[in-house]
Amino acid sequence: MRKRPISAAFVGVAASAALAAPAAAEDTTVTLTVNAAGGLQITVPATANIGQGTENSTVSGQLGPVTVLDQRGSLTPNWAATVISTDFVTGGGTSGETIPNINVRYWSGPATATAGSGTFTPGQPSSPDQVIINVPRTAFSHTGGTGNNFATWNPTLVVDIPVGTVAGTYTGTVTHSAF
Repeated sequence: MRKRPISAAFVGVAASAALAAPAAAEDTTVTLTVNAAGGLQITVPATANIGQGTENSTVSGQLGPVTVLDQRGSLTPNWAATVISTDFVTGGGTSGETIPNINVRYWSGPATATAGSGTFTPGQPSSPDQVIINVPRTAFSHTGGTGNNFATWNPTLVVDIPVGTVAGTYTGTVTHSAF
């Protein structure tokens, strides 16, 4: 009995059908949207106690971590953080009960943590760079890179207590803003 090569014929037909071009082809343009995770945020400690001193002395201490979080997902995620202080007052806020904000200095120090691309720049990297914060001053900034980023620093506040300042617990507000 003789065998016929029937299976070989089917294999050849299947192979040539697989190599043939489709009868028609159409493209689909696909889009997607990448949303920003959030905006530009700044977080600061709610309170800080930088110590104690007497009239005609200087008190200094760290405020605690300040963080700028940029989740705008930007092609150019540049930002700056500024800082300003109010006067420090006790009691009724008379002249003897006020430490004017001209006596309040600040230095950011270096970043304690960063993430993302670009350049993170402290406003005042070290103590000799400290500035009076009776007007807004740059505390930290970010330039370049792309996408999301963050920086954290632990700034130092320096307060000169003037002659004639009465005893008491003095309270002021240090405001950080990011834009």
